[in-house]
Parts: sequence; structure tokens; C-alpha cells
Amino acid sequence: MIFVGDDWAEDHHDVYLMDESGQRLAARRLPEGLSGIRALHELIAGYAEEPDQVIVGIETDRGLWVSALAAAGYRVWAINPMAAARYRDRHHVSGAKSDASDAKLLADLVRTDRHNHREIAGDRPQAEAIKVLARSHQSLIWARTRHANMLRSGLREYYPAALEAFDSLTDSDALAILGRAPTPDQGARLSLAKIGSALKSAGRQRNIESRAAEIQTALRGEHLTAPPAVAAAFGATTAAAVHVITALNDQIAELETALADHFEAHPDADIYRFLPGLGVILGARVLGEFGDDPNRYTTAKCRKNYAGTSPLTIASGRKRAVLARHVRNKRLYDALDQWAFCTLTRSPGARAYYDQHRAAGDTHHQALRALANRLVGILHGCLRHHSPYDEHKAWAHRKPAAA
Repeated sequence: MIFVGDDWAEDHHDVYLMDESGQRLAARRLPEGLSGIRALHELIAGYAEEPDQVIVGIETDRGLWVSALAAAGYRVWAINPMAAARYRDRHHVSGAKSDASDAKLLADLVRTDRHNHREIAGDRPQAEAIKVLARSHQSLIWARTRHANMLRSGLREYYPAALEAFDSLTDSDALAILGRAPTPDQGARLSLAKIGSALKSAGRQRNIESRAAEIQTALRGEHLTAPPAVAAAFGATTAAAVHVITALNDQIAELETALADHFEAHPDADIYRFLPGLGVILGARVLGEFGDDPNRYTTAKCRKNYAGTSPLTIASGRKRAVLARHVRNKRLYDALDQWAFCTLTRSPGARAYYDQHRAAGDTHHQALRALANRLVGILHGCLRHHSPYDEHKAWAHRKPAAA
């Protein structure tokens, strides 16, 4: 067996090769890209006869370089940087650090401790594509929320009437009116006809006259006013924010379409859609973050631990505490938390399970986390047996306990 440590950077890789006894075979700095991966293959070929004899440790599980390593037939372990940092402390109490020494550290880690870490998953390209789209879609939503919060903060400073007129600043109605009237004076001068025209151009088809009257009343209400120069300056920032949020809305809609198309084409899509509370977008997020390698999670407990929904027990001496996991895949946990909340109105069993935890003294979030943990186990069973969700099978055995 040949063990390779790969300490990667944006434009180069420090690699270190060692044998089973820990003796150095070679060490080199390689450039990123095709020339670098070609040089790595040539270097490894001088010591290994078959690709499956090569064990690689690297602090990432994605990217073209990692894909090339897996495609070559090498076995690749993605080492969490936090774990690598702790492992470094075992060897260098002085705190010394360099890229070359980190490459050696990673090679040594996969030589001795790889059984405590996870080999990269063999997800299909369809699942990888869903993950990319789902993450980009969620990132754009987060960006839109940040810009909407900035817009709301600015409106509080000079345009409180707009906050009374619109509950959500990302809706098309709000963007259409604020785009035409970014200052209080302009908003107060808007006629019903102009407001109605703006609402129509934004896509509203119902209750245009009544909604226009509500907006006009709110915009013409009495409020404290800022000096004209200050209001004009804020108006310019509001107009810019409206353009940014409008563009984000368009791109989010386009990504939703692409994400739905990829998700519907995945072989496991039907299993995810049968689960209560999982729509196309939320189901795609869960699928993308879990991946679709059937051998990645050997048990439901493994899947729950990766999801971060299972409790963490800390026991030392006479002290014992059961805590929530905070080191976790935050995107996956966010999706699971939303999933658990959605099931409360779509699954009687899930609702009863949540109520049982609330009655036992759990807070809302603690009960949701416990429900999400249970749902991950149900998902694991459905995927393992290739069977759709069944409300009776999922919750019937818990009815006596709930009673």
C-alpha cells in the first residue's frame, strides 16, 4: 500500500508519499490542473502497481482535483481540517506548521487512523448536480435576505410609510412601487392609476384596485420626515437595492426550474417526494447534501450522526450530559429543521411525536430536532429498502407510548 498526503492550495499541491512502515518515498510540490495531476500519476506509478493500492488523504471532498483522484481509482479520504489540526498537535507541540509537513501529516493519518474517518462517497453525477444547484439556490436566497434586511434598515431611517405598506420587501408589489417611488415625496404623489399600473407590470392579477388603495393610503400617511438631501441619498440606495433584489428574484426562479428538472430525473426522487413535508426544493436539498451513494451510511445511526440531528453524549467521571451537535453540515441541518416543521401539518404521526416531546418538557427547537432525527431514520429505511413512505409503518409502533 502507498499512502499519499495532499495539502492543497489554490494554485498548487504539496504531496508526500510513504509506505506501510511510514518511510518516506517521495515529496513534491505540484501545480494545480492537468499538468499537476499528470505529474502525480507519474510519481505514484513509480511505487504502486495498481490504483487500489493508493490511499490518499486530503482536506476536501470536492473539486476537479478530487474527482480526478477518484476517477484514477485511488481511494480518497476527505479529512476534516479540524481533525487534521488536532492530529498536528500530536506531532508538533511547538505549534510549527508548513504545507510540506501537513502533507506528511495527512499521509501518516490515513496510514494509521483512516478507520476513524470517512472515505469520499461514490455519489452519481446526478446527485452532485443537484447538490450544486441546491446550494447555489440557497445561497441566493440568503443573499436576497441580506439585501432585504439592508433595505428595511434604510427605509426605517427615512421612509416608514413603505414599511407600513409592504410586509415583505422581496415581493414583486413592493419592488414595483419602490422602484417607481424610492422617496417619501414620490410615494405620496403616486396616483391610484400609477400604483395599479405598477402592480400589473409586476404580475399581480387580482384585487388590483383594492390593493392600490391600501398602498396609497399607507404612503400618504403622516410620518416623521428626513431632510430632502438625506431622503434623496437614501432614495438612491433604495433604488439600487430594488434592482439587486429584483435580479436575485429572477435568478432564484431560474435556478428553481433547473433544480426541479434535475431532481425529478433522479432515480430516488419518488422516495423523497412520498415523504410528508418534502417538496421538490426541500427534497432536492436533502438529497443533494446526503448524496446517493448506497454504501455511505451503513446504518440509520450513521446517517443521523452526519445530519447532526442525533444527540451527543458527554460522560466524564460522575458527570453525564446529552447535548445537541453543533459541528455539523449546516445546510443539511437547516433543510431537516424545515422538513420537520412542515411535517407537523402533514403527518399525524409526526405531530404526535412532536407533541409527546413538548409534553415531556422539550422546547420547540428541541422537539423539532428530535422529530428531524426520527425522520432521518425513516428516510434511511425507505432508501435502504427502496420502498415509499407509509404513515402506519413509520409511526404505528409509537402510538402506545404516546398514549
